[in-house]
Amino acid sequence: MLFLKSTTVTKAPGIYDVDIAAKPPGKTFGVFMATDPDNPPAEVLAALAAMGFKNTYSGGYTHKDRGKVLDLHFQKDGTDLFQGWKAEEMEANMAAITALFSGIGITITPRVMTLAEAYA
Repeated sequence: MLFLKSTTVTKAPGIYDVDIAAKPPGKTFGVFMATDPDNPPAEVLAALAAMGFKNTYSGGYTHKDRGKVLDLHFQKDGTDLFQGWKAEEMEANMAAITALFSGIGITITPRVMTLAEAYA
């Protein structure tokens, strides 16, 4: 779950926040989004699906400011060991993710999760 300060401000229509993160060692990234369930970012969701990302988690909650939030997690399998991404897959996938989100005005900063965060 992304930690939102508010649900009154969105980064793009229907999107409160986006996190691009990988479990250690950091070769295969997932897309984690906090979205507005009443105004879903349909075009972004369709683009992720077209790129081969599959929705692996969907959970809603009410934020402390009473706004509704839908957390969505997406993963894409690679061809490396344990369905991870090979270097060329990582380069292509990260370029596609960057292009998608920069096209709607969201700057992404990929990161590697801490061990505690990744396996909580």
